[in-house]
Amino acid sequence: MNRQRFLRRHSNEIKRAVEEAVSKRSITDVESGEKISIPTHNTDEPTFGHGQGGNQARIFSGNKEFLQGEKIERPQSGGEGGGSKASQSGEGMDDFVFQITQAEFLDFMFDDLALPNMVKRQLSGSDSFKMVRAGFSNEGNPGQINIVRSVRNAKARRIALTGHSRIKISLLREELESLGDDQQIRRLEIEEEVKRLQRRMNTIPFLDDFDLQYNLHVKQPNPTTKAVMFCLMDVSGSMDQETKDIAKRFFILLYLFLQRNYERTEVVFIRHHSQAKEVDEEEFFHSRETGGTVVSTALTLMSEIIAERFPVDEWNIYGAQASDGDNWNGDSMLCQKKLEQDLLPILQYYCYIEISNGQHQEMWAYYRAIAAQYKDLFAIQHIRERGDIYPVFRELFKREQHE
Repeated sequence: MNRQRFLRRHSNEIKRAVEEAVSKRSITDVESGEKISIPTHNTDEPTFGHGQGGNQARIFSGNKEFLQGEKIERPQSGGEGGGSKASQSGEGMDDFVFQITQAEFLDFMFDDLALPNMVKRQLSGSDSFKMVRAGFSNEGNPGQINIVRSVRNAKARRIALTGHSRIKISLLREELESLGDDQQIRRLEIEEEVKRLQRRMNTIPFLDDFDLQYNLHVKQPNPTTKAVMFCLMDVSGSMDQETKDIAKRFFILLYLFLQRNYERTEVVFIRHHSQAKEVDEEEFFHSRETGGTVVSTALTLMSEIIAERFPVDEWNIYGAQASDGDNWNGDSMLCQKKLEQDLLPILQYYCYIEISNGQHQEMWAYYRAIAAQYKDLFAIQHIRERGDIYPVFRELFKREQHE
């Protein structure tokens, strides 16, 4: 509890530390825990103390110069002998360092992030159901019998039906004990009456049909939303190793975000140069295949996969593309047409990340025109160095922005 309170109190400082850690880590360590440093002055706890002022009456032992009741001038604040509280803001003060777990690291990394427009495609037909307890019923199948409640009902029924007979038997037995030897006829009558009442009680069944209680389970709707994310990464010859590394870091963040926040989400990996190819996770992040640059091949493959495997009336479809912006002459215009005519009408959201240190390439101009027309469906961002990856990622999937 104290740890959770501490994390909530210093969430802003921890988020800044997490952002720095993400940009410095290697690709394989991006999801592990982290040692977090925050300024020491931010960890101060509130305390109560005595302020200056007020009336005080004190006698200092061994003082031969002053007597009780004499007035002494108050020393000036900051004078000699007054003392002062040690400062925590001086130079050379160490930061407060503590370790956060992998789960806490990911929680802070993906806090306030969400896939845009997810609710729009949540269809009633894709709901699933789960069985939940809903009390008890007088009807059901034998496998659902609640033995404890059934026996309890049977016992209560027998007590209620035999109560009068048991009281009468008790009174008759008391009378029988008080009879003398000369009252044999009455004794026989009482014994016969007791036997008759006992036979009557024995006819009451131990368990009757209306004693049975069954566990009642009902179907409770469990709404599910299916989503698929297409990851399109440029691996052409114009993408140097540093640019590819930045693209991989972005897609690793996206992959972790989907795994962490959504249960029913599929990811389709597409690598492209002059040709596009659907690959698995291992090949997407580690293959060294390269070639020319024809971006439209990736968009065409994406359209084909959607038509084959992901009906638009059942799936929320998303796309994320990373490239250095370099493309074959005339292909950028074809990319714009494919996005506007084939993909954006069926997508929930599409984002494009250009990774470059210089001027924007031709494809940026075409994509910026799409972003101006489809503000809620299409977003573009520019990454120059590793430190830009996490801020750009948060900007693209920031919850408040899309809500």
